Amino acid sequence: MNAHDRKDSNKHDQRAGPESGDERRERKSHESDNQDEALAETFPASDPVSPFIPAKLPK
Repeated sequence: MNAHDRKDSNKHDQRAGPESGDERRERKSHESDNQDEALAETFPASDPVSPFIPAKLPK
C-alpha cells in the first residue's frame, strides 16, 4: 500500500513547467492503480455486518 495519494505533493509539483506525456501517463496509471486497490479493499461492500458482540470481561 502506498503512503501517498493525489493530495500529496509529487515530483511534478516540485519543478516548473507542464508535465510531459510520459509523466502524465505514469501519473494516470498510478492514480488508476490506487483506485483499483481502494475498490478491492472495500469489496464486497454489500456483505452484512457481523452480528457478533463480544461479552464484557468479568471484573
